[in-house]
Amino acid sequence: MTDQTSTPEAGAAAEDQAQFSLQKLYLKDISFESPSAPMIFQEQGQPDLKLNLAQKVNSVGDDVYEVVLTVTVTNKVGEKTAFLAEVQQAGIFGIKGMEPAQLQATLGSYCPSVLYPYARQVISDLVTHGGFPPLLLQPVNFDHIFAERLRQQQDEAGAVSGTA
Repeated sequence: MTDQTSTPEAGAAAEDQAQFSLQKLYLKDISFESPSAPMIFQEQGQPDLKLNLAQKVNSVGDDVYEVVLTVTVTNKVGEKTAFLAEVQQAGIFGIKGMEPAQLQATLGSYCPSVLYPYARQVISDLVTHGGFPPLLLQPVNFDHIFAERLRQQQDEAGAVSGTA
């Protein structure tokens, strides 16, 4: 039988490891409008669908963050708005032991990736209950969006320092 004793170094190493936990998922806000109903159901033409994403991060305690992903879908037929659906899907995440850059990437990419499937389902349900055909939103690459946002921030910082 082997002797399994815990050393202080092993305990400290375990505490230094990055830790991530999803503590809560919830809908923060939800909205559906069909301002042109019922006449929009008679309209002919190709729908013009627009998807907008936004996110906000709030610190709610030591190593605890609220991430709010806002998904807005606007559908127009010609000049008329068929529907506007917006969902703010939120989550409380416990994140500990990460370097600042790793924390920023987790909050800016991984957390929205966790929230998006829930928001996508709610949007789909809203659209269907609004009397429109089912809407299947495609997956989103939040890693790419985060990388683009970082690149834009670096370009802007370079432009500001170049003019100073």
